[in-house]
Amino acid sequence: MNSPRLKSIVKLFESCRYSHDLYTVFGDWCECAAISMSNAVDLANFEKREARYLEINRKYDARTMGDFSKIMGEVVMALEEKPQDILGATFHALELHNKARGQFFTPYPICHMMARMVAGSAADMQKAIAERGFMIAQEPAVGSGAMIIALAEAILEAGFNYQQLLHVTAVDIDARAVHMAYIQFSLLHIPATVIVGDSLAMRFR
Repeated sequence: MNSPRLKSIVKLFESCRYSHDLYTVFGDWCECAAISMSNAVDLANFEKREARYLEINRKYDARTMGDFSKIMGEVVMALEEKPQDILGATFHALELHNKARGQFFTPYPICHMMARMVAGSAADMQKAIAERGFMIAQEPAVGSGAMIIALAEAILEAGFNYQQLLHVTAVDIDARAVHMAYIQFSLLHIPATVIVGDSLAMRFR
């Protein structure tokens, strides 16, 4: 992926690297963006998350926080243009995967191909909907959410409204990945519960 939106997002993140570690900046942006979205709907956890949001904000000056807002604008516009894993692409474009214990997010075109295979035909989807009233997807290692985004796109291409007919439960052991997935699912209106946890050990928080 080498889109103008991606280039703009990468440039904005790189402008913050002179005063802060880029890996930390990226993680902080993801957490702040996820908190902002969550606090609009999850009032039960509002105070705790708002305190965390303010704690992160105190680390940065006004210029950096302005760049954070610009990054969000670019991410929103990228996802409005088409379903894609813009945050996963950003993570790799910034070469942050080298610092993340070998973490690698599957390229979106591969996810799209796999999603079409998993989702099946329009007839297969219609059968699942007829049996349950909706479709279910479980993702035990969600990463930045590319596989689920591709699945939603495949469902849409088959003529179904994933916003009404799909529910996702997604897990990842890395909180940063959970934040990335949550942001993108929220902006694409993919109904999902995204959890920090270890799917192999069956430990969740």
